[in-house]
Amino acid sequence: MHALAKLALGGAVAGAACFAYAATYEVNAFRLRRLEVPVLPVGSRPLRLLHVSDLHLTPDQRPLVEWTRSLADLAPDLVVNTGDNLGGDAVDTALEALQPLLALPGVFVFGSNDYYAPTRKNPLRYLYRRGGPSELTAPKLPYGELRHVFADAGWLELTNARAVLEVDGRRLAFTGVDDPHIRQDAYPAPSSAESGDIVAGRGDLADGDSGDLPNGTEPLLRIGVTHAPYRRVLDAMSADGHRLLLAGHTHGGQVCLPGWGALVSNCDLDVGRASGLSRYAGSWLHVSAGLGTSPTSRYRFACPPEASLLTLVPVDGS
Repeated sequence: MHALAKLALGGAVAGAACFAYAATYEVNAFRLRRLEVPVLPVGSRPLRLLHVSDLHLTPDQRPLVEWTRSLADLAPDLVVNTGDNLGGDAVDTALEALQPLLALPGVFVFGSNDYYAPTRKNPLRYLYRRGGPSELTAPKLPYGELRHVFADAGWLELTNARAVLEVDGRRLAFTGVDDPHIRQDAYPAPSSAESGDIVAGRGDLADGDSGDLPNGTEPLLRIGVTHAPYRRVLDAMSADGHRLLLAGHTHGGQVCLPGWGALVSNCDLDVGRASGLSRYAGSWLHVSAGLGTSPTSRYRFACPPEASLLTLVPVDGS
């Protein structure tokens, strides 16, 4: 056989093996990322935050459902869900996966694949396109049902809104936006009257609490929440005093090069921050690589599906 033909055959075999690995093993090789984030005031006791994102659930994904349910065994103080829960008309599946976590304090935003069903696209488009879709023509998903499930469980929606939530006896302030990837974000103004601030807890707040912080006191921490980590949103949140920013959307690149990392972030964030914890302006940014994939591209390579347990600790007193 000609040397060039042998090389081509070898490349084809290696490519097929990599795809088989990505589509059959790694896509279900779930892992928990554990990180410490120094964002609390000096002397504060730690707070454990579970960040879940991008499940893209369909009824046939039993391993993902069961692994997600097991996360409740971590007993975090707070759950933050940064969207793209649905991979189709699968609210019942999402409820089954997240039901144990819904018993815990939580906040959420939606992503585009909570609103619209994924459609088949040329995967190479992600190598050159950085903005959101030019138009949305995909079938709509029953996001309203999902919203009711979350709200009935006591999770707070942060769709272009601010909220104050009491967690472990301490107040946390949140600002969230609707999905910037489909240009639905509208950063909420600081005033309660303008932004519709919400306050909630697990039965330990006084009736009639307006959601304003009493006597001008500061919350323990301000947290910014968005599905897609576009810089216009991250910049606004950091400038607004949010010391922890949480996002998903990127899938960590989904297909990465070993030893190199992500090739794309699917937004205008640099690929070096397509997943994991990094500094962003005066804040800490955590981007989840997510737990699922689009049903039309169900594979991962050198980028295992993940959830993250962030232990928030005090800043260095020195």
